[in-house]
Amino acid sequence: MLPRWITASLFAVLAAGCSSTSFRTTWRAPDAGPIDYAGKKVAAIFISPEESTRRKAEDALARELTARGAQGLAAYTLVSLEQLKDQTGARARLRDAGCAGALVMRVTAREQQISSYPGVYSGARYSSFSGYSGWGWGMAYDTSYLRTDTVLSIETLVYSLEEDKLLWAGTSEILEPSNIEERVVELATAAADEMRKEGLIR
Repeated sequence: MLPRWITASLFAVLAAGCSSTSFRTTWRAPDAGPIDYAGKKVAAIFISPEESTRRKAEDALARELTARGAQGLAAYTLVSLEQLKDQTGARARLRDAGCAGALVMRVTAREQQISSYPGVYSGARYSSFSGYSGWGWGMAYDTSYLRTDTVLSIETLVYSLEEDKLLWAGTSEILEPSNIEERVVELATAAADEMRKEGLIR
C-alpha cells in the first residue's frame, strides 16, 4: 500500500501505467511550498468555446482530482460561464463555493503538421536507377506517403485561490484527440509527475 501522504497531495499519481504526454516547458513559483489539498475543494476549469467539450473535460478533471485525495469540482457546477469570465468576481465566487485551489487547462494553438513516410527502400524498382526512374516519376503525384496530423498546444495552470497566486504552469503538445476527456486526464497525470519532480508535490 502506498503511504497516505502520496494520495493526500494534489494530483498525486498512482503508478497505473505510462503516458506519452510530456511538457515542453514548465514553471513553478519560486516561493511555492509543497501543495497539500487533501480533503479540500479544487475547481477544475477547462476553457473552451464549446460548452459540451468544456463540461466533459471539467468532469474528467474533477474525477481525477477526487481520485488523488482532493474534492474535485467541475467549475460549471459552481458558477455560470459569465461569472467565470468576470475578472473581478470569478475568484470570489469560487472561494464562496469553498474552493482552495484551481486546475485550469486551455488550448492555446492548433496547427497542422505533415509527415512524410517514403516506405522501404527495397524491391526491384529500387535496386537500380533504371528501374526506379520511370516508376518514381510516375508516382510523383501520389500523396499516399504523406500524413497530416493536427497538433494542439495546451497550457496547464495550478492556482492557489486562497492566495490568488499561480503555483505551477506547463505547456505541452498533443495530437488532437477524438476524446478530449481522456487526454486532459493524461495531462493532469503528467503535470503531477512534473510537479513532484520539481518538489511542489511531496
